[in-house]
Amino acid sequence: MQSRVLTLEEGKERINQSNKPLRPVRLLVLFFALCVLFSVISIYTVKHFGIESVVTTMSSSFQPCYYEEPGGLDKWIRPPSSLIHNMSDEELLWRASFVPRIKGYPYPRVPKIAFMFLTKGPLPLAPLWERFLKGHEKFYSIYIHSLPSYQPQFPPSSVFYSRQIPSQVSEWGRMSMCDAERRLLANALLDISNEWFILLSESCIPLYNFSFVYHYIMKSKHSFVGAFDDPGPYGRGRYNEHMAPLVNVTKWRKGSQWFEVNRKLAITIVEDTTFHPIFEQYCRPACYVDEHYFPTMLTIQAANVLANRSITWVDWSRGGAHPATFGRNDITEEFFNRVRRGHTCLYNNRNSSVCALFARKFAPSALEPLLHMVDSKVLDF
Repeated sequence: MQSRVLTLEEGKERINQSNKPLRPVRLLVLFFALCVLFSVISIYTVKHFGIESVVTTMSSSFQPCYYEEPGGLDKWIRPPSSLIHNMSDEELLWRASFVPRIKGYPYPRVPKIAFMFLTKGPLPLAPLWERFLKGHEKFYSIYIHSLPSYQPQFPPSSVFYSRQIPSQVSEWGRMSMCDAERRLLANALLDISNEWFILLSESCIPLYNFSFVYHYIMKSKHSFVGAFDDPGPYGRGRYNEHMAPLVNVTKWRKGSQWFEVNRKLAITIVEDTTFHPIFEQYCRPACYVDEHYFPTMLTIQAANVLANRSITWVDWSRGGAHPATFGRNDITEEFFNRVRRGHTCLYNNRNSSVCALFARKFAPSALEPLLHMVDSKVLDF
C-alpha cells in the first residue's frame, strides 16, 4: 500500500515537472501575437492617415509632469513677454516692490524710459509719438492704462501695439485715479531695465527730440514731482485734521498730477501702505487726491530727491478747473517758441532755460499741424 502511494506521488511530480517548460513558451507566443497585432494596426493607420499624423498624435499625447523655469540670470532680467496677467492690485504692487540689495548690475544694463499713458480710450496723437520714438526702440517702453471696455485698434507695426495693461475704471479727483497711476508704475517696474517713469495723457506731446529728452532725464539728480505749500482754500483749505498725526498740515502739499520719477522713487510710491488708506478716507472732493497724495507723501518720505516741479508744461492762464486746450489754429512756430523759451528753473541745482520737455493739452485737431511742425523741423524729431 505504501509503495502504491509513493508511485502516485512520483507520477504527479513528473507531470508537474513536464508542465513547467510550457509556461515560458506560452508567454512567448502571447508576446509575438501582440507584436503582430500592433504591427497590423500601425500599417493600417499609416496607410489611411499618413505617418505624420501618427507621430503628431503620439508627440502631442506626451505631457511633462512638471515645468522647469530656465536657469541663469536671464529669467530675472528679461521683461515680461506679455503685459496681460491675472495678478490683483495687491499682488502686483507686492511683486513690483522687489528691490536688489546690491548696487550695480552684473550685466550691461541699458536704462530705459517708461512712457505711461493714462487715458480713457484712443491716443489721437499716436502718429506724433511714433515719429518721436522711431529709431530708439532699445531705450524706451510703453504702457497704456485705459478704460477696461476700450479695445485698441493699433496695427502690429505700431509701438503702441499690445501695450495695454490690465486696467480698472478711474475717476478724476478720486483715489481710483491714483490707483491707476500706481498700476502703471507697478507694471512698468516689472521690467528691470526701466529706470525712469513718465506719466502722460492722450493730450500730451514731446517738445524736443528723443535723444535730448533721454539725456536730460537720465542725467537728472532729482525726480520731477511738483510739491508746494498753498496756504489758500485750494491748498491747505483741503486738509482734513483727521489725517494727523501721520500727515500734519505743515507737510500738506499740492502739485501737478503729471510726474517724472526715477526707479527708486517709483518703488516708494507702489510700496506705500501707510498713506494710501488715510488719503482714501479723508481726501475726497472737494479735496482732489491726485493733486495731494503723491506730493504730500513724497515730501514726508523723500523731500531731498524732489525737484519740486514738473517738466510737463500746461497753461492755466485762461482760468477754470482745467488748463487750456490747444487746437489746430494754435499750432504755430511762435507758439512753440513761447512754450520752450522764456522760462528759468533749477536743473541739478543750476539755473537752466530748459524747464519743460512735454506739454498738454492738445486736441485731436492739432495732429496735422503738429506733424507739419515736425516736417519743418520746428519739432526736430
